[in-house]
Amino acid sequence: MPHEQKTIYDLRGLKCPLPVLKTRKRMESLAPGALIEIETTDPLAVIDIPHFCNEDGHRLEEATPVAGGHRFLIRKKA
Repeated sequence: MPHEQKTIYDLRGLKCPLPVLKTRKRMESLAPGALIEIETTDPLAVIDIPHFCNEDGHRLEEATPVAGGHRFLIRKKA
């Protein structure tokens, strides 16, 4: 679904645990099944974001390294 609408959330520059805390807070306002793309420079995000998705029941659709960090595409649980 390359043209599916998603929320973009820039979390670059934030350190653990802020990327997960801010993502969790932002996702509260999203509809079930919505996509959110986050970008972070926190090196621990590669551990924290997948763990957060698993714990909260969201689906991590993609985790991609980017210059200086990572980009994550998360689908909110239905």
